[in-house]
Amino acid sequence: MKIKTLHLITLVAAVTIAGITSCRNPMGKQPITEAPTQGNIRISVDESFQLLFDTQLYTFQSLYENAKITAAYKPESDVFADFMNDSVRTVVMTRELTQQEKDYLLAQKIIVRTTKVARDALALIINPSNTDSLIHEQQFAEILRGKITTWNQLNPKSASNPINVVFDNNKSGNVRYFRERFNIDGNFPANCFAVNSNQEVINYVAKNRNALGIISVNWISDAHDSLTIEFKKSVRIVEVGTESTGYCKPYQGYIAEGSYPFCRDVFMVSRETFSGLGTGFASFVAGDQGQRIVRLSGLVPATMPIRLIEIKKD
Repeated sequence: MKIKTLHLITLVAAVTIAGITSCRNPMGKQPITEAPTQGNIRISVDESFQLLFDTQLYTFQSLYENAKITAAYKPESDVFADFMNDSVRTVVMTRELTQQEKDYLLAQKIIVRTTKVARDALALIINPSNTDSLIHEQQFAEILRGKITTWNQLNPKSASNPINVVFDNNKSGNVRYFRERFNIDGNFPANCFAVNSNQEVINYVAKNRNALGIISVNWISDAHDSLTIEFKKSVRIVEVGTESTGYCKPYQGYIAEGSYPFCRDVFMVSRETFSGLGTGFASFVAGDQGQRIVRLSGLVPATMPIRLIEIKKD
């Protein structure tokens, strides 16, 4: 009887030890359970916002040492594909999901949560040697429709050189934005082409006098970022005009008040079925510290009021 009792105690102890061991990693430390401020996840981010989200991630992970978030920066179409095929649970895009897309996920018992975190603008950039730094909104629409193809059609004093329009990527949100804004179906004209990123657009424009580039203003808006400062030295920012507001550049104040025409919202979209690390990171970006980072980057915070100061020239 004593022998049987000893065997039973030994068995219980073995099971207990095995259970404890299974909850630990090989280093003997407790595994990190995912929560809003801890865990290890991947996210996909529209490449237009790499500079902003590099800073957001660095700050968030500095505050929460048990949080590990790996970001993949991609064109919008690839970001969206990652989200829909469940490769990642959290993405950053410049569009919300359509009702049809939400219904598709709801049928899989997935409720999508969308958080607006910033307001961005699309900047038009030219080579520093190009003096045609004013373009009306409708003129740019005619360029993308193939009706304006040379610089002297914008300004009779300019040369008759062709306008070479450069997008960041064929699958980018920048391309989608202008298709939708100007109701353009089918292909853009032959003088429009794409490279692989916003940075490549800047590099191309810096080397080609006839280029007209389209980039997220995030790449040239952060006055404190050394890379942004170098980019701004290599290109000129075009002033875009409308009938109601006149001409202006995509500066923070003009984006906030709506004077600059080519603006869009930035969203963090989550398919998490619990309050995980993706949810925690989205809350951080939409919160006080994250919105301060947005403001300092030159974009407009979505949840933080900003003050506009009018400076009158004598």
